[in-house]
Amino acid sequence: MSTPLLHVSGLNAFYGASHVLHDLEFKVQAGQTVGLMGRNGMGKSTLLKSITGLLKPRSGRIEFQNTAIHGKTPYDIAMLGMAYVPEGRGIFGNLSVHENLVMSARAGVRGQQDWTYQRVLDTFPRLGERLQHGGQQLSGGEQQMLSIGRALMTNPDLLLLDEATEGLAPLIAQDIWRICELIAKSGISTVIVDKNWQHVTRITQRNVILVKGEVVFEGSSQSLLAQPELLNQHLGV
Repeated sequence: MSTPLLHVSGLNAFYGASHVLHDLEFKVQAGQTVGLMGRNGMGKSTLLKSITGLLKPRSGRIEFQNTAIHGKTPYDIAMLGMAYVPEGRGIFGNLSVHENLVMSARAGVRGQQDWTYQRVLDTFPRLGERLQHGGQQLSGGEQQMLSIGRALMTNPDLLLLDEATEGLAPLIAQDIWRICELIAKSGISTVIVDKNWQHVTRITQRNVILVKGEVVFEGSSQSLLAQPELLNQHLGV
């Protein structure tokens, strides 16, 4: 198999004295969509924060685009072609929808400009109806659309989605899943964190389940769905 686009190896991350990630191994191939699953508090968001430079790991190695990125700033990592949609969305509430989008617009690391302003509006027609609305005036679902659209405007090679549909009404969540599927088909490598494993596995080629900061399953959606006892043990309510 070719060199992974993202390769995390031997990663140990802490919050104070609390050891959250334990010698973690995690890979994403170019063009692959990966589901990162597990119950609350199992280390999913900590892994994404470590990858994006928001949390400095205690030890281990993170490589992206054949470049070691552990220890780099979030800005430097983003400029290598990584985009992050955090839990809580992180939009600029005092800027309009239009301003949130155009402030992040840039070509990708190879000069690609597949995701233009117009393509984002075509993908998220609801945003096109609210271009002059402030970010704080949007509903939770609209804010999530704006956060994803803003990330796509950077034309990333890797998109990290943390809690993609958390707290959204079912109809809005269904629209977000439609958009996630479009992104996956566009060729952008994507990591999706979400509690709805039924929807995640419809989109992803590979899935990883974390339990207390360790990988307990790694494999295809078909392999995971063939193990209902594993789903119930680690992802069941």
